[in-house]
Amino acid sequence: MADTARADAWVWAVRLYKTRSAATAACRGGLVHVNGSRAKPAQPVHVGDRIEATTPGGQRVVVVQRVISKRVGAAVAAACFEDHSPPPPPRAERPVMPRRDPGAGRPTKRDRRRLDRFRGR
Repeated sequence: MADTARADAWVWAVRLYKTRSAATAACRGGLVHVNGSRAKPAQPVHVGDRIEATTPGGQRVVVVQRVISKRVGAAVAAACFEDHSPPPPPRAERPVMPRRDPGAGRPTKRDRRRLDRFRGR
């Protein structure tokens, strides 16, 4: 077992990101922080490091318990970090997008303009 792993490989291996390329892009884009500072893809990750990652599912805050660089089963991956992520907001606080009735057809120009106004565009 290695003492360190690349930041992008580790966040991919523990399933914070779906693909390795997505993990690398997140590191390059400043969405992954190791111990409070932006992580480059090749930055080494050690046991005890605090990793903050902005994922499509929300903000994740994890502490490294075990260093891995290859993708493993979900149960093994979950044992490699300790999750300190904030809880997701309650269901009632999430904004609800209006839905069109099934079979209502394509929105008219007037409908589209109303939607744009509602969305703030």
